[in-house]
Amino acid sequence: MDSKTIMISGMSCGHCVTAVRKALTGVAGVAVTDVQIGSATVELESPAALAAAELAIDEAGYDVVKGRTLNVAAPNSQA
Repeated sequence: MDSKTIMISGMSCGHCVTAVRKALTGVAGVAVTDVQIGSATVELESPAALAAAELAIDEAGYDVVKGRTLNVAAPNSQA
């Protein structure tokens, strides 16, 4: 899976966080890792899942900040 942080505008409170989390939870191929005011971190099964996640955020009434989706580095597993 590919981990991404999607930057979101229009979020200002805990209700917004809940609404975005709920919208993303229903998207096939998307596992929600974290949602905070202004961003959502998700695990994606495919590039198409990113488009579906962005659409779900838009349909929930928030704006994806285009060009600001960030790759999330895998944790360093060195012992």
